[in-house]
Amino acid sequence: MNIAEVQKKLLAAARAHAPDDRVPYAFEKRVMASLASRTGADQWGLWTRRLWQAAASCAAIALLLGVWVVVNSTASSNSADLSQNFENTLLASVDQNDQAQ
Repeated sequence: MNIAEVQKKLLAAARAHAPDDRVPYAFEKRVMASLASRTGADQWGLWTRRLWQAAASCAAIALLLGVWVVVNSTASSNSADLSQNFENTLLASVDQNDQAQ
C-alpha cells in the first residue's frame, strides 16, 4: 500500500473522532515520525535469499540426476561404449574419403 494513502486515511480517521484527554502530548507527531522513518524492504536481502534457495534446489536436482545416472549405468553395463560409438561416427567421413581415393 502507498504510504501517502495510509497517512491520509489515518488523518481522516483521527479528524473524525474528537481527541481524548488520555492521549499523551505529541503522540500523533511520534506516530507520524515513525511512519516517515521506516525504510522499504531490503532488496539485496530478498535477492540473496532467493538465490540461495535456487542454488539449493539446483544442487538437489544435480544430486538426484547423478544418482539416476549411476543406477542406470550399472543396470545396463552390457551396452556398447559411448566413446567408441562417438569416435566411429566422427571418423566415418574420414574413412569414406580414404576409400574413395
